[in-house]
Amino acid sequence: MIQLIINAQLDDIPLRLLNTSTGRLCDRKLQITTFKRSREYRDLVSFTAKHADLQMERIKDAVMTYFNYVMISHMWEEEEPLLHNIQNHGVYELHPVGDVVKSQSFCKIARAAGYQWAWIDICCVDQSNRVDFHESAGSKFLWYSRSALTIVYLSDVPSSSVSGALAKSAWNTRGWALPEFMAARVVLFYQKDWTLYLDDHSPNHKESIMIMQELEAATGIDAQTLIAFRPGMRGARQILQWASRRITTSREDILYSLGGMLDVYLPVIYGERKEHVLGRLLQEVISQSGDITALDWVGKSSEFNSCLPADLVSYQPPVYTLLSLSEDEMQTSFSSLQGAGVADLALHLYTALDRLTAPRFAARRLHLPCIVFQVTTMVIQRRDQEQETHRTYVVKANGLHDVAITTKDKLTQFSPTRPTRQTFLLVRPWNRDLLEVPNFADDMQDPSADKSDTSLGGAGPPGKNEVVDLDPYSRALRLVIRLGQPFHALLLAQERQGVYKRVASDRQIITQVKDMCSVRDVDIRTIEIL
Repeated sequence: MIQLIINAQLDDIPLRLLNTSTGRLCDRKLQITTFKRSREYRDLVSFTAKHADLQMERIKDAVMTYFNYVMISHMWEEEEPLLHNIQNHGVYELHPVGDVVKSQSFCKIARAAGYQWAWIDICCVDQSNRVDFHESAGSKFLWYSRSALTIVYLSDVPSSSVSGALAKSAWNTRGWALPEFMAARVVLFYQKDWTLYLDDHSPNHKESIMIMQELEAATGIDAQTLIAFRPGMRGARQILQWASRRITTSREDILYSLGGMLDVYLPVIYGERKEHVLGRLLQEVISQSGDITALDWVGKSSEFNSCLPADLVSYQPPVYTLLSLSEDEMQTSFSSLQGAGVADLALHLYTALDRLTAPRFAARRLHLPCIVFQVTTMVIQRRDQEQETHRTYVVKANGLHDVAITTKDKLTQFSPTRPTRQTFLLVRPWNRDLLEVPNFADDMQDPSADKSDTSLGGAGPPGKNEVVDLDPYSRALRLVIRLGQPFHALLLAQERQGVYKRVASDRQIITQVKDMCSVRDVDIRTIEIL
């Protein structure tokens, strides 16, 4: 029984750990052997022999306590001791010079805190073994989330620093540091000389208001999210934006580091082009979650699919927040529509949108449900004086207000008097949240999450504290009102019959329907995008 519990416990922890007492590197087999030689194991065997009912929780607690481990989040230096350096010696036996001291000090801090095991990526992962390296990259978020303590070592923060030094640390710019910190439940920050940051001896710096406020200012991530982040694909764009300002040694690593935060399994293929790795990641996010926030970017299109960006930096500009209607404004508009004879038409529209399937990828082609507006006129307005490659076009589309679009692409100008064969569309990617149908799965996953949407779908549904319990006609009328608000649009150019490519723009495209008739008469379809 004890062995079964040990096996279950070791399934979700690193493959190798450092024994903080001996400094020796131990694989899982050696970890089990060490446990079975320990006083804790003998006491547990004695307990189970005396209690026929085998109190499972006590056994689990004892095993978990013994195998609790400490992780480190740090910046790699030039000469770190690797696995082969300590495989036959132990970290304490190495000459304490340079970066060896970091590994030794980390193990000593973990031992002093009462932990038998510690993990540091530089020497607990076989960097020369691709299978080992790939498994580590794919499991890091899980390992940090299961750790009893994560130590953040700030090698560029001197001793006796005052508040503000953490914000200036280069650790805040590193790609892997983001998921490592977000996954960890208990964190302690240590300075260059291995003293606690701000001399804060509290058991968890995630509970320090001062430190979390400083980290919030440095990262742009609100303190509550830093403290209690939950992985998932909903609102993926925000996570992509956080990562877009960070760097990693390997270009692809910044993308692999996001797998745990987005709760996506992304096979590690080193040597693959970065935009293809990003394409694979976004393909999984959009297909699995239906979340279209990942389509909200500006810059250059990917060769993987034109609806996706070529680089993570395309998410750096913050989303232009479209103001949501207040409930008072909604009720005013609702009252004006009730007597306008639009209820049946609104219900028909609601039903048609409710029938749309989720976005999906097939052979790198995005099948995107959209509300479609045909472009009727496109005329060049000006060239960007600073960037000669950019052009601004004034685009007119059926049912929409005119919109200016800036792009590097040279688009065919046309008007009703000079039609061309190529078809252009302005589309509103369909956001199912606008139906105001409660998503119980989301509520169960994160009951505190705010489901309001400020991305491509436009003004979002009611806030987290509002309870929606409406009859079908009321829901339909509220949908019509929301569709009448400004929204983020995509410009698509026809490649061939029924197949389109996205025209990448350097600014977000924001437009609005002209009137309620334009809402009721919209074209709804799923478009195939290369």
